[in-house]
Formats: sequence, structure tokens, C-alpha cells
Amino acid sequence: MSTTEQQAVDDGRPVIACFGDSLTAGYGVDAADSYPSRLQGLLDKAGYHYRVVNLGISGETTKDGLARVDRVLALHPAIAVVEFGGNDGLRGVPVASSRANLDAIVQRLKSSGTEVALAGITLPPQFGQAYIQEFNRTYHVVADKYSVPLYPFLLQGVWGVSGSIQQDGVHPTAQGCRQVAKNIFGFLQPMLKK
Repeated sequence: MSTTEQQAVDDGRPVIACFGDSLTAGYGVDAADSYPSRLQGLLDKAGYHYRVVNLGISGETTKDGLARVDRVLALHPAIAVVEFGGNDGLRGVPVASSRANLDAIVQRLKSSGTEVALAGITLPPQFGQAYIQEFNRTYHVVADKYSVPLYPFLLQGVWGVSGSIQQDGVHPTAQGCRQVAKNIFGFLQPMLKK
């Protein structure tokens, strides 16, 4: 267990686990600019006493996420924001496999008593309309099955906004991460307790 995770266990505040891939990890930006770090600032400013833990790892697929659910469960989070799937899509993983993995992640977290908030992502048009539609539907299918709230597109207000996406065309800049944090903060508010 990393120092950050240990601090999350030890400081007494309920944990919000931000569990995902590079979009959660904060690829290409300073750790302080990742959306989980920015989310912590918004929570603190609004008087919510939670400890946000960044459990994002760049390059991970839904299969990788499923393999490390126990690390999330070890923190006994009050809330887990689950954001996976982009790397599955970019690698052309069959939607059925991604969906089964995401389903299992949400099921494991929910059965532990953790409240789950699901954040979706989509793919660029070159992946073909049929694949993209089925890929996007995954988030709705899983959210409906487990009655968890869904934020359909994590990069809402970021994608296509000048200065918000890095040159790779995929990852948010520091400016973009601030918007993602606002998106997630608003999304989580109904689940938060003061």
C-alpha cells in the first residue's frame, strides 16, 4: 500500500476513491492538477470532509481495473468513482469483454457497501458508428443493472474546448482537469454528506 493510500486509511475522513486509467491518474499534468487533486480542493472549499485518493493508472483496461479492485476495497471507500474503458476501446477489445469486466468491478464495489459513481467515455469517430454505439451503451447497461449514477461523458466541457486537451488529442490539460473535477464534484453532490 502506498503512502497516499495509507494516509487515506489513517486520517479518519471517509474516502472517495477515484478509480480509473490515465484520465483519472492525470497523465501529462502535475499530480496537483489531476482531477482527483482538484476534486479534493472543491470538496474542502465547500465544507465536505472527505479524503480523495487517486487510484488511476495510465494505460489500464477494464481487465486491469478488475485485477486491482481489492486495492480499492482495502481503503473501505464511502464512494468510488469508476472510470475505465477508453483503453479497451482504443485497443479494439470486444465490447462484451469490457462490459463483463466493468460489470464485475461495479458488482464487487457495491457488494462491499461502497457507493459507486460511474463515469463514461467515448471514442473518436474512426472506430466506426456501430462499435462506438455499443461501447457507449456499456456504461448505461452497467449503471442500470446496479442502479448507480452515471456521468455519461467524463470530458464534458473539455473535449473540443481550446486549451483543455493535450496535443495527443486524448488527455486533459491542467485547465481540462479543472473542468473534469467540476463535472465530478457536481455529479457526486447528491451522494455527499456534510
